Amino acid sequence: MIAEFVTIPGIILMIGALILSLVPRDLRSSIFLLFPIAALFFVFTRPEGYEVTATLAGLDLVLMQVDSLSRLFGIIFSATALIAGIYAWHIKDLGQQLAALVYAGGAIGVTFAGDFFTLLVFWELMAISSTWLVWARRTPSSDAAGMRYLIVHILGGGILLAGILWHLADTGSLLVETLPQSTNIASILMLIGVAINAAVIPLHAWLPDAYPKATVTGAVFMSAFTTKSAVYVLMRVFPGWEVLTWFGAAMAIYGVIYAVICKDMREILAYHIVSQVGFMVCGIGIGTDMALNGSAAHAYSHILYKALMFMGAGAVLYATGTTKLVELGGLKKKMRWTMIFYMVGAFSISGLPLFNGFISKAMTVDAAGYAGNETAMLMLLFAGVGTFLSVGLKLPYFTWFDKEESDIEVKPLPVNMYIAMGITAFLCVFYGLVPGALYTYLPFQPVDYEPWTVYHLVEISQIALLTFAGFWIFRKKLAGERIIALDVDWFYRTPAPFFRRVFVNAIDNFFGWVEALAFRITDKLVGRFDNPMKWLNPFSKEENHARTYSPPMEMVMAFVILVILVFGIFLVL
Repeated sequence: MIAEFVTIPGIILMIGALILSLVPRDLRSSIFLLFPIAALFFVFTRPEGYEVTATLAGLDLVLMQVDSLSRLFGIIFSATALIAGIYAWHIKDLGQQLAALVYAGGAIGVTFAGDFFTLLVFWELMAISSTWLVWARRTPSSDAAGMRYLIVHILGGGILLAGILWHLADTGSLLVETLPQSTNIASILMLIGVAINAAVIPLHAWLPDAYPKATVTGAVFMSAFTTKSAVYVLMRVFPGWEVLTWFGAAMAIYGVIYAVICKDMREILAYHIVSQVGFMVCGIGIGTDMALNGSAAHAYSHILYKALMFMGAGAVLYATGTTKLVELGGLKKKMRWTMIFYMVGAFSISGLPLFNGFISKAMTVDAAGYAGNETAMLMLLFAGVGTFLSVGLKLPYFTWFDKEESDIEVKPLPVNMYIAMGITAFLCVFYGLVPGALYTYLPFQPVDYEPWTVYHLVEISQIALLTFAGFWIFRKKLAGERIIALDVDWFYRTPAPFFRRVFVNAIDNFFGWVEALAFRITDKLVGRFDNPMKWLNPFSKEENHARTYSPPMEMVMAFVILVILVFGIFLVL
């Protein structure tokens, strides 16, 4: 049992975090890479149907369960942890290294969890560890964003836990299973809890708030794990729930609208996570084999190209100290390779031929059409226009072009950053050219889909050319002026000072007043009972000072009663 337990891929990375804390500083970055490699090995070598089980309080737990869907996500999560570890190889901050391993281990653990209790444990470990990747930047804005991020995910985890307990009471089972579409309270609570992690609108504002404020390397890990592990759970538990179709399509459009508006590289990319996850959620809602295969394939592709784009943005931040478009421009000569690698990611997310987005996004869009849902199909196509406009044209133009030459001082990048970007760019192109390498791992076999059709090539070419023409005509209106884009978080940020005054400052001030009152009363009691028998004391004043003094019992009892009274008031409040 112990041997099986320590070979669970998610546990391997958790053990790695423990071992890493004991390793000398100069060896940690290299040893970090061993654990994703080990996890990837066990993901590939465990046979279909393999299980690791346990019992807790009479309930059957499945700590690891392997099938085609879990293997697909396990492969990409383990591979991304390895690539992101290479990108972060120069980082010597132990906190970031431990948090990254625990975070990746949590995502992989969720992927292979066969019961809701195990899933929830890994789910919460993801929330806690990923928060540190925001806080580790150690700026006032990252501190605030990290706290909001943590509060939202604690709320989401609490709602998910409530749904799981309700489900356990209804069914007597914790095993992860597909839930039928219904208005059952347990199912709805679980759906909401997972939807928060998937950044389903209007529960998404934590993502564009926190990701741009994470560390340079932390944002790469975050772009891969939280939302995609939630996509996995939606695919596993809620396939065919029609409500997801429309929320997903709305996410796809909502994200690109904000990406067009925003003027910060990492904020634009963060909103595109919302948009691209919308494609996956929409496919899960449609629920056909083709749609679910499309969502799974697009999640796989998305993790690669989004990690690559965050690597590129992180490289710009590392080299220049900023990701504000208004402060950039003219970097094409100074950061040529970073630009090339980023553009591979940009072409991939735009679904252009020869790149991995081309073989996955189209499957989801076509699945909506084949299912007779033309409205959702058109919404996803419209989102594709905004994708190429914002991250394929606007962002690179105002970062690397726009000016002949930049006067910004550019620091040289560590070699490991280039290596990680190069590996990821190669994979984006490889899967674009050899779609069968991905299709063979999709959950519903055989995959009867051919992306390389004349219709598809003409469609994507028309979208790209017309979008480029529109951008070139209106590019001055998309310039990187400073703006603040208000999102739904306005509804809780705006009244936050009022609630802080009422529920935090007022209560804190009241407790301070009670504490001060208690000290004043205590001082008076001490003075009253200092030595109540001194008028009967036959000794002189000098002799009294020389004697050992013990407070009378009355004073002790009065003080104890006062402490109990104040503590009781505190508990009631």
